[in-house]
Amino acid sequence: MAGTLTGTNLLTRIRNVLQDTTNVRWTDSELRDYINDAQREIVNLRPDSSSTTANVALVAGTKQTLPTAGLRLIKIVRNMSSAAGSATGARAIRIVDNDILDTQEPDWHNPSVSGDAAHVNVVKHFVFDEDSPRTYYVYPGVTSSSTAAFVEIIYSTSPTDLTANSSVLFIDDIYGNAIIDYVLFRAYLKDAEFAGNQQRASTHFQLFATSIGAGGQVQLNVSPNLDAIGGAGAMPPVQGLAQ
Repeated sequence: MAGTLTGTNLLTRIRNVLQDTTNVRWTDSELRDYINDAQREIVNLRPDSSSTTANVALVAGTKQTLPTAGLRLIKIVRNMSSAAGSATGARAIRIVDNDILDTQEPDWHNPSVSGDAAHVNVVKHFVFDEDSPRTYYVYPGVTSSSTAAFVEIIYSTSPTDLTANSSVLFIDDIYGNAIIDYVLFRAYLKDAEFAGNQQRASTHFQLFATSIGAGGQVQLNVSPNLDAIGGAGAMPPVQGLAQ
């Protein structure tokens, strides 16, 4: 997630553009606040920019919540033997539409309805609601037995603020240019009453928005999943594998 780009690296470039290398118009503290705002805005627009993978213990029932710093669930991968980093992976977990479960098994929120005594607390599916990004549901639900349940999840986390110029960015260095444009947008907006600064602010915000949007599209274009979903350059299926 984090790279090597520090607040100092960014502030040097930003101040060169602002022609304020002696901190006359914008203090370091103010520009750091803009950098922190930029990180939050990027994570809001690109949840994958702060994605992390963790093994978590599930609570009894179907309803589960992300760890404290979690902002949005991205994916649930598989069952795990424990919450430790060295845990062993087990059965894969697939997403399922909530309406399908509600229709085919209306009592699915009752952990006892799975009927699979040989696989107690082994999750088969998960349900995600866009309206509640910190919450997800598992099926079958976790019983209150002594058999614990653990899964591997990928989720977006809240970025940590830069508190000093020497601090390293929370998100990856690749977003450095977007952060610079966002900070310049906020800096010029402060002096928007001066001729030309309103236009400069708008230009840098557009550059920021374009960078984040284009980055998302590039990510889709080079995704390893392109072959699986029949995208450009998709390879024919390999015989003998489940389709």
